[in-house]
Amino acid sequence: MDQVLAALDHLEGRFPRRLMVEEVRRVLEKTRKEIRAGRHASSGAIEKLVERNLARLEEPSLRRVINATGVVLHTNLGRAPLAPFEPLVGYSNLEYDLAAGRRGKRDVHASNLIERLTGAPGIAVNNNAAAIYLALNELAAGFEVVVSRGELIEIGDGFRIPEIMQRSGAVLREVGTTNRTHIDDYREAINERTRLLLRVHPSNFRIEGFTARPELRELVALAKDRGVPLYEDLGSGCVADLRAFGVEEPLVADSIHAGVNLVSFSGDKLLGGPQAGILAGDRELIARLRRNPMFRALRLDKVIYQALETTLRHLVLERWDQIPALRMISQSSEELRGRAERLCGSLDGLRATVIEGSSVIGGGSTPGQPLQSWLIAIDCADVVEAERRCRLSDPPVVARIEDGRLLFDLRTVFADEEDELARVIRAACA
Repeated sequence: MDQVLAALDHLEGRFPRRLMVEEVRRVLEKTRKEIRAGRHASSGAIEKLVERNLARLEEPSLRRVINATGVVLHTNLGRAPLAPFEPLVGYSNLEYDLAAGRRGKRDVHASNLIERLTGAPGIAVNNNAAAIYLALNELAAGFEVVVSRGELIEIGDGFRIPEIMQRSGAVLREVGTTNRTHIDDYREAINERTRLLLRVHPSNFRIEGFTARPELRELVALAKDRGVPLYEDLGSGCVADLRAFGVEEPLVADSIHAGVNLVSFSGDKLLGGPQAGILAGDRELIARLRRNPMFRALRLDKVIYQALETTLRHLVLERWDQIPALRMISQSSEELRGRAERLCGSLDGLRATVIEGSSVIGGGSTPGQPLQSWLIAIDCADVVEAERRCRLSDPPVVARIEDGRLLFDLRTVFADEEDELARVIRAACA
């Protein structure tokens, strides 16, 4: 211990003495295990390992990544890239009403914008699974929720909507079959214990062939006739009409205007903002959700509120180009081809070509709806090693491998990242 610490005396002042001692102990214990396993390490290697481990503690784990995969809402890369905003440092009026000079409510920073955007009052929690949980816990705990078997989806990483529903205390009343559910199935399931009719938009899968699903207007009419609220989980949170770009997704405002009593959707998918779950609908229902004790447990923090407010404001003002995800989706094939050809021309000495291909929106949204694109394809002697070098570069570049070539899709690359991307490609694929 003393020998290693003496060799690291040049780090004194850079790292706390206590931290250095702890790290030396960790490395020594690991080295002892390696020696027992038949692997030997020199004291010099121990010192270098300690110094390298300490240096890593100075580096942030969360880093900017260049996304060259063509997946716009890449779940592993943070889903929707955020619109630029300057995080407030110091104090803020998070829960302080400046006009009245007394305590306020933090959700006011988003609620007015949600209402303007959707046409109904709204609140936000930390993700859409939390929104579903809150709605069912408040409106149907201990009672029945009627839902089609074909809509009991898994949202990723093993999280399943039915399990979230059951945790809320609501009792699922499943109707219909996986591929066919009719309005009469809902009608026959309603009884004195029914508190909600639930419709879940299949945003991350498609069922084709012999299928049937009630029209939204049919469910709205049934809910009104029986005096039971209709709740629709829209998942992807599409608030801007993207049909001109080949994206067919139901609009949140359309469901509200059709008479749905409550909707929920994600903030970090087609909305283009930070991770959040948004609930909008009848004023009385939203007020009930806000009074539920779980609303506090699931609330957003000040940085997320600032990011969400920034995104919602751009959407209300129809500044679509200020939302990175929407700007990426709306890029034309011709624009992407021009960008790809210009960058490809700067890759001297590499076997690089521009090929036609496709991007995807991703993030559990719009399955089966690819976006036409043009890609930079690189032939490498070792494509796996080249991809690894890209990932370990500074900044890291995440690309994709297809047909033995390394592909870069500029749809998800910001214009001001192109010079960095070209530098990384040249170094990794040389």
